[in-house]
Order: sequence, then C-alpha cells, then structure tokens
Amino acid sequence: MAAKTTHVFLSHGLESGPGSTKIQAMKQAAEAFPGVVAIAVDHRISKDPATRLEQMKDAMEKAGAVPERTVLAGSSMGGWVCAQTSAHQRVLGCFLLAPALALPGYPQSRPVIQADHIQLIHGWDDDVVPAMPVIELAEHQKLPILMVPDGHRLENSLERVVSEFRQFLIRAGL
Repeated sequence: MAAKTTHVFLSHGLESGPGSTKIQAMKQAAEAFPGVVAIAVDHRISKDPATRLEQMKDAMEKAGAVPERTVLAGSSMGGWVCAQTSAHQRVLGCFLLAPALALPGYPQSRPVIQADHIQLIHGWDDDVVPAMPVIELAEHQKLPILMVPDGHRLENSLERVVSEFRQFLIRAGL
C-alpha cells in the first residue's frame, strides 16, 4: 500500500514572503516528516486578502491536496488566509500565528475554523493585530491559544513557534 501524501501549505504575512525566516523554518520542520509535501505559497503579487484567499485555493487544487490530509499554517494575513480557507473547507490542521483578525479591509474577521487540529499563537505585545479579537475568537470557538511575550512578527519566539509546529504535526498524525 502506497503511503498517503500530506500537504502542508504555508502562507506568509502582508509585508513578508515565502522565503521569510519563519515560513522557511516551519517548512523545513514539516518536510522532516515522511510523506509530507510542504509548499510556501507566494502571495506577493497582491496585498488584497480576497485575492490571497483565491491563491491558496488555487495552490491546493494545483497540488491535488486532499483536505483531510492538508495542514494550513500562516502568519498575520497568511493566518487570516488559512483560517478563512478552513472556514470554507474542513482540513486536517490549521496552525495560525498572529492571524489578522478584526482589521480594516478584511472581508471576514470571525471565520469559523474547521479543522481536526487547531493551534493559535499570538504575541502579547503585538502592535499590528490586537490580541483581544484573537483571544475572543479562541474563546468563542473553544480553540487552543498560546500567548507569548513577543510582538507581531514573533521573532523572539521562533524556536518556540517551530517546536510548537512540530508537536502540532505529531498530534495531527504526521
């Protein structure tokens, strides 16, 4: 019997890119698991949330990803993209870092995240995405959330984020 492929899609933030330190560290962590294909989606052609949401859907379709074997991981606007993608299609996992919720110009700020495994990580000192809307979403949907003493980029928590991501993937059965 052939091993089943699990797709991990990584979605970067508004001012970032697929080669960012955080996205590449998480991509490398995912690729250490057998049967995983990790794809860092390049959203840099548009800063529009709805366009980036379509890019994620297109990337999943192009890769032939099966939703029940798909993990979405994103930071900031990429976190919003992953949360919104899972609101439309249940997936295996959704790992969200400082997801851009309750910000002007975003079409939906309270997506109902549909995934078998979910983890939110947010910085107490985030000056871009306020912590309260993320905490309220976690409370309302009974989602696990880890608050860390860090800012929006979670740059001082990179090792912790990658460690949490590895543990998340293990819990998801990878």
